[in-house]
Amino acid sequence: MTGPSPGLRDSGSSSSANHALSEHATAEDIEDYEQADLSLDNALLADDPLEGNGKAPTSFKRKPKRATGFALPKFLSQSSNQSSRSASPHTLPAPPLPTARSRRLRDISSNNDSDVSLTVGSGHVGDGFAFSDSKDGSALDWYTEGPGRRVGYDDLTAIDWIFEYTKERQRLQYLYSSATGLFGYAQQMLDASQIWIILIATGVASGVLAAGIDVASDWLADLKTGYCRTGEGGGRFYLNRGFCCWGHESLAQCQGWTSWSAAFHVRSAAGGFLVEYIFYILYSILFAFCASVLVQNFASYAKHSGIPEIKTVLGGFVIRRFMGGWTLVVKSLGLCLAVASGLWLGKEGPLVHVACCCANLLMKLSPSLNDNEARKREVLSAAAAAGISVAFGSPIGGVLFSLEQLSYYFPDKTMWQSFVCAMVAAVTLQAFNPFRTGKLVLYQVTYSSGWHGFELVPFAILGIIGGLYGGVFIKLNMKIAKWRKTSRWADKPVLEVLAVAVLTAVVNFPNKFMRAQSSELVYTLFAECANLTDDQLGICKTGAANAGVIVLLIEASAVGFLLASISFGLQIPAGIILPSMAIGALYGRAVGIIVQVWQGNHSNALIFAACEPEIPCITPGTYAIIGAAAALAGVTRMTVSIVVIMFELTGALTYVLPIMIAVMISKWVGDAFGRRGVYETWIHFNEYPFLDNRDESTVPDVPVSQIMTQMQDLSVLTATGHTIQSIHDMLVARPYRGFPVVSEPTNNILLGYISRTELIYAIRLAAAEPRKLPPSTDVFFSHQPGADTHTTLDLRPWMDQTPITLNGKSSLQLTLSMFSKLGLRYVLFCDRGALRGLLTKKDVWYVLDSAEQGSHKMGGGALREEQGGESRGLLNRDDSDGDIPEDER
Repeated sequence: MTGPSPGLRDSGSSSSANHALSEHATAEDIEDYEQADLSLDNALLADDPLEGNGKAPTSFKRKPKRATGFALPKFLSQSSNQSSRSASPHTLPAPPLPTARSRRLRDISSNNDSDVSLTVGSGHVGDGFAFSDSKDGSALDWYTEGPGRRVGYDDLTAIDWIFEYTKERQRLQYLYSSATGLFGYAQQMLDASQIWIILIATGVASGVLAAGIDVASDWLADLKTGYCRTGEGGGRFYLNRGFCCWGHESLAQCQGWTSWSAAFHVRSAAGGFLVEYIFYILYSILFAFCASVLVQNFASYAKHSGIPEIKTVLGGFVIRRFMGGWTLVVKSLGLCLAVASGLWLGKEGPLVHVACCCANLLMKLSPSLNDNEARKREVLSAAAAAGISVAFGSPIGGVLFSLEQLSYYFPDKTMWQSFVCAMVAAVTLQAFNPFRTGKLVLYQVTYSSGWHGFELVPFAILGIIGGLYGGVFIKLNMKIAKWRKTSRWADKPVLEVLAVAVLTAVVNFPNKFMRAQSSELVYTLFAECANLTDDQLGICKTGAANAGVIVLLIEASAVGFLLASISFGLQIPAGIILPSMAIGALYGRAVGIIVQVWQGNHSNALIFAACEPEIPCITPGTYAIIGAAAALAGVTRMTVSIVVIMFELTGALTYVLPIMIAVMISKWVGDAFGRRGVYETWIHFNEYPFLDNRDESTVPDVPVSQIMTQMQDLSVLTATGHTIQSIHDMLVARPYRGFPVVSEPTNNILLGYISRTELIYAIRLAAAEPRKLPPSTDVFFSHQPGADTHTTLDLRPWMDQTPITLNGKSSLQLTLSMFSKLGLRYVLFCDRGALRGLLTKKDVWYVLDSAEQGSHKMGGGALREEQGGESRGLLNRDDSDGDIPEDER
């Protein structure tokens, strides 16, 4: 796989940001300048993830740009009332494919405020600037690079992969060329060891937090049914039921654990059931309420599993505070409360987010890692592997999960780093031994018998059921999520969580399989009856009782499916991995019991001839784990990592082949409903501009000239003819994120590209001490032999003079490959050096998304917007009535 060659300018989300100091500036200049405008520097350099409460929801949806009638002939190409798009020999699909221009028109029609503000005192440079562009949370990068100097990354913007890797190569080159002698070798070793120190520390932190979350969530969950009474047996109130009754073969022999009915001395069975029912509901509501309040008031990024956002971040986007300190604290506490509430949610997926938060905070100790966004994402990929490692006790499965599900760019060195981080995390969790069983997870089991050939048929049936479950779950969950966005609950997330918690608690308690905590339920369903010393759920009943168990299992799986569909997406920390495993294990165990009863009643049938007479032929627990694997594959569409995780859970190598068969069939059946798994579907639903370099979707066979923003719709800068004041006025009037630079309006020969952020910083720096250039100072973007460097402003150091370009006749497929494989932010299109158009990453995402919605006849897409109503009027309006925003996203 070709790695994202650290790529180019920002695409679709927000500003493009990042350059460095002017060649005339010294360290003293910067210090004087910061004193001149401290308020802006605070906004520009703010990077503490603990600052702010992060209440603003993450959205990559483009916000509108106010149209303006401001005329700047120096900066704008001549307007044209008719499009210059030439007819293509290719036939466009019907409805017509959207364009970058139509995306901007849709953005204009939105009612949101602009996402970038530019405030000016009196409109003159001499009065001082108050530009407000929120920056990525890192100090400014002062590096002189070929692609131009950078200031930093804005929030919700794409990173420049090419620039970041080039910066790292130059840093290493300088380090190895300047470090000589023994001290130099020590410097090199210290630099090389930093990443391994961070990875080991991340693994240790992930293991410690996972152990704490396991213990706390188990204690809170058991608190719904009773408490541990302090007594002669050594009981303490802070012990969960398992530790309180440690050493007893059954719960009936445990004297320390006291149910709530016994605590209130309720003797009757009906009264005891009612008391315990009430306490179960009250504690469920309390835990869910606390988790929701924590998320709403302290860290909104702690909601959900976090995996869709992690995929987006690893794909090259910046989300400030998503992996900050408050997010880590709230995510950890919220996970304990959300899982203990009894909602059909899991903690396994969110542990990936927890591990990434640990890595992000620890990287602040290493400037070489923290200041390089590309290397930072390599460490985050390794941290994601550690999260799955501690969630399932599966280090190898965690590495494969990171490779298969999360990572955008996964070179060999990242796999080795992921392996080390996942191994350290698993060893740390093993050392803490939170369950006092010597096992990494509560539901780790082993099987003493193998499988028979005739069982491949029910295994395949489980795979079909798993694929159906995954496909239907994603469809239902998305319908609920869309309804939730527009319902009256949209602005009352805490009340919504409370309502779902009440419904779940009321439904869960009467069914003993649903009442149990998910991890304990999965362990019981996976286990062999011979190994269950205390069958509290009655899973191993024989004879006529089997029918009742089968009915309860099927009922629990069906109701759990509905509750999980409602719960996944609430504003609390929540994952879908364990609920899917529990649902699959429920119906898998039911199928296993059915096959067991059938074999017991027809043991002499030819199909059962391979069964040995004195050994149980059917092990229902194996059907439970195969059903769990199939359900998980149907929801996530993962394959290899699921098989390895399940193998590491059971330790039974003989069951790898049945698991592989069920997972394969489940993925095929699930793909019939749609090729996206649940995480990709949520990325699509949240409109994150994520271009998967492994995406198998069909790309329209059209030239990119039919998609790109044409030259007449672009705002460009000419090489000469500007002053600081005119640049300032242009920035006020044009809220675009970047500007192509051409030699002159007549020939439009492309000279480079300059980002809005660098323009803002450069003119502020020039207007401040010690240069203090007047507003009438000439500004140019090309070499001027007779120019006085003391009285003019040369912006070439801030301009990218080597942008990635393609011919305007290139295909959309080639352009998409450039974006996804190289990690580009934008591409400029030229014909014999003359600028013809521009396309950003957000444009490409919007076009593909709209085309897919049109081909599948899905509602709410951009294609529908273009064909009727307000959008049709916008598309048919005269271009002279208003300028079409063109900006680098």
